[in-house]
Amino acid sequence: GRVKDLPGVRYHILRGVLDTQGVKDRRQRRSKYGAKRPK
Repeated sequence: GRVKDLPGVRYHILRGVLDTQGVKDRRQRRSKYGAKRPK
């Protein structure tokens, strides 16, 4: 699929800054946010 329209740059930022904060709520987009599988 295309990921051009998505703000891909923000994902990288979230991984660094909100590594545990913002990623927790992003279970459905784990791979993009670099979040591990939620227990």
